[in-house]
Amino acid sequence: MSASTTLPAPASSPGSGKKTTEGGSLAAYLGGNLKQYAMIAALVVITLWFQFDTDGLMLLPNNVVSLIQQNAYVFILTIGMVMIIVAGHIDLSVGSVVAFVGGICGLMIMQWDISWPLAVVLSVILGGVVGAWQGFWVAYVGIPAFIVTLGGMLLFRGLAINYVGTTVGGLPSDFNALANGALPNSLGFIGNLDTVTVVIGALAALGLLVSQFRTRRELIRNDLRTEPFAAFVGKLVVGVAAIGYLTWLLANSAGGMPIVLIIVGVLVLLYSFIMNNTIFGRHIYAMGGNLPAAMLSGVKTKRVNFLLFVNMGLLAGVAAVITTARAGSAVAAAGQNYELDAIAAAFIGGTAVNGGVGKITGAIIGALIMGVLNMGLSITNVRPEWQMVIKGLVLIAAVAFDILNKRRGK
Repeated sequence: MSASTTLPAPASSPGSGKKTTEGGSLAAYLGGNLKQYAMIAALVVITLWFQFDTDGLMLLPNNVVSLIQQNAYVFILTIGMVMIIVAGHIDLSVGSVVAFVGGICGLMIMQWDISWPLAVVLSVILGGVVGAWQGFWVAYVGIPAFIVTLGGMLLFRGLAINYVGTTVGGLPSDFNALANGALPNSLGFIGNLDTVTVVIGALAALGLLVSQFRTRRELIRNDLRTEPFAAFVGKLVVGVAAIGYLTWLLANSAGGMPIVLIIVGVLVLLYSFIMNNTIFGRHIYAMGGNLPAAMLSGVKTKRVNFLLFVNMGLLAGVAAVITTARAGSAVAAAGQNYELDAIAAAFIGGTAVNGGVGKITGAIIGALIMGVLNMGLSITNVRPEWQMVIKGLVLIAAVAFDILNKRRGK
């Protein structure tokens, strides 16, 4: 192969003096990213509909805090589920793992005289051990993940019932604050706004601007294709506005910045970096896109699969701690249908059914859609059985839209 075949395409025409790294017209760019923007539009439309239908109750500051706290487990589990699905697998056991690990966490604190911070660390480690158990059968024995995790769903639910019994209550208030509390207001107020929340929101907006401009600069420097400038500016305006509005709502709430939102935010940033900027992340996408090609390219597929399930177990451990703290007790029946919520959020957020495609941020949007539906339907007193019907139809519609959009692009 000659050296010229490895060079990027020319960035400019002769004598033009201007790079043409922008990815075509704005219309073409929006059409190529239709799924992503359609999900954002759907989230906005659903939120505004419930805001109208509930006479403004949906977006009351305290209700927004409740939305975040009640759906934190979905956000956390969805992060790991996206990675699993992108690689071409599925995990049906996470709800049972949450019940088992959460139950052991409660026992460590209340019956084994272990301090709650240490119990939290040990619970996350226990989740990783559970993930390693399942990853071994998937990666090194070759049993399909569907079968292994279906067995895990039964196994760990049974262990939760056996060891926890019914309920382990009386957990310390400091532990419960992980899911129900807010950061201390150590900076006072700006008018009626919690200053700590305002500062965190301002830093988040600044971080978004800096990261996006840095990424765009690097793409241009390397003569790589970038999005049209109008789309870039529009994305930043919408992003900063969304952060600003959320900050205003949280700063007006009774407690301010929820602790669990900080936990979720750190996880989203960490795993977005892993998926987009590390060899491990590229290997996940490669395996889901074309497994034989990935194996021929030297990807250690067994190792990647094993680590994927270890990671899913770790995140299930985090979700177990948050779920237990939210309830204020360890319950053997916890985690019912959590795996379905995480899978649905991933698919609604644009993760491809066949693997190879999916983003952490997209899945978080999917989780938000599920959360808004849950809260909105509850506020409007829709019966639980009809809530399930509506959420099922939304899931089918999202996947159908994704499939039809791919066909249209061929």
